[in-house]
Amino acid sequence: MTFDSNSLKFDENGLIPAIVQDEQSGNVLMLAYMNKEALQKTLETKETWFFSRSRQELWNKGATSGNKQTVKRLFFDCDQDTILVQVVPQGPACHTGETSCFYTTVFEDEPSIREVVYEVADEIRQRKDNPVEGSYTTYLFREGLDKVLKKVGEESTEVVIGAKNHDKEEVTNELADLVYHSLVMMEILDVTIEDVKTILRKRRPKKEVLRND
Repeated sequence: MTFDSNSLKFDENGLIPAIVQDEQSGNVLMLAYMNKEALQKTLETKETWFFSRSRQELWNKGATSGNKQTVKRLFFDCDQDTILVQVVPQGPACHTGETSCFYTTVFEDEPSIREVVYEVADEIRQRKDNPVEGSYTTYLFREGLDKVLKKVGEESTEVVIGAKNHDKEEVTNELADLVYHSLVMMEILDVTIEDVKTILRKRRPKKEVLRND
């Protein structure tokens, strides 16, 4: 199916809001505006282009700062008046140096669990690069791969036992232990979460994508 930008609902100034999202973490990075030319350049170059309302000109994100955004996917909403752009950021999205422009919290009922696996993986990496005496993760890295593999095997067995007992709480706790030790193993073997996600994505059926001809 062919995509026609004329089907989008640009405002009276010829602009449409574009939400930019980190395709890996899911974080909303920024909100900017595109006109038809900026949208076309974004599709052609696979980098984000926007229209500056204050300067009244096109701008390529990161052209000056180097913090470019590689476009992976682009969607429009059900009303066809907003664009969602999923990107791999090459640096902070915000001019303040923050990762996202939305860094000021107004309300938070409880911390988000969306990125917790990435947070644990990052902490594991930090322990590898900066060992801390008394840290269990540091201990595992010091003992080496064989010790970590032993723990992965033990936790896998505990998951199976919990499942056989139909014990949801036990299974949940043992799965958390298994994920943690697997992440340590992955760090040793230089396997990333994205590597695993890529394999899972390849095993999924592809969706139809609109072509911009």
